[in-house]
Amino acid sequence: MSQKKSTTVLSVNLNKIALIRNSRPGNNPDIVDYAKKILSAGADGLTVHPRPDQRHIRPEDCYQLKTLAASQGVELNIEGNPFAGPCPSSRDDFSDYPGFLEILAQAKPEQATLVPDSDAQLTSDHGFDLSGDTSQLESIIQRIHALNCRVSLFMDPDIEQINRAKAIGADRIELYTGPYADAYENNTAKRDQLFSLHCKAAEHANSIGLGVNAGHDLNLDNLQQYRDLPGLLEVSIGHALTLDSLEMGLIKTIDAYCELLHCE
Repeated sequence: MSQKKSTTVLSVNLNKIALIRNSRPGNNPDIVDYAKKILSAGADGLTVHPRPDQRHIRPEDCYQLKTLAASQGVELNIEGNPFAGPCPSSRDDFSDYPGFLEILAQAKPEQATLVPDSDAQLTSDHGFDLSGDTSQLESIIQRIHALNCRVSLFMDPDIEQINRAKAIGADRIELYTGPYADAYENNTAKRDQLFSLHCKAAEHANSIGLGVNAGHDLNLDNLQQYRDLPGLLEVSIGHALTLDSLEMGLIKTIDAYCELLHCE
């Protein structure tokens, strides 16, 4: 196992657990109970991504998980499109979606990760393009800061775009690792090229005072390399961790991820 100067926080994304719950009426599996098990197993924090269609995480999950996170002394990270407004629920057993900023105002998470995904997207698949007018996004960041909440922007490993993220007030960036994860499985040369690009982006972000998080399709295989990204503070992992749990069990899965990320 390679050595690192510091540990990287493992924030477990609960979306897939909520997706299973929402496939039936009722509250099975219970998200809060599952989160308790994750934290007891050694995870460092919790991540959720409430979308307007409530396909998985619901607004009330965010509020309940904030209470749990506070009681456990860990951080809650809420992801979402900052421009997503109120939306009526399509199910009688769901409350309406109040808008992303309203969820943040009520939950007051330690971190808000802003993501440029549309309502129709299956999953997040690109970082912000900040080359146009960013005044509205800058104003939103200021509003979130007023909640004593750290702001991270979902970004591609583009130096110019990272500079703009800093300019509009972001505290951190979350590097989008989807293409890297795909290359890791299918193209060794491209994998190393992309990892080098991510390293340069992370080093630059650190040099201008931005913290660096990362996420999307990271797993026990590709983290063998990606954990060595310079200054990597946090990874949020849900899909792969949930799949690993089906084979290894939850406790052994959390142990495996923590062993990779917490080495010093």
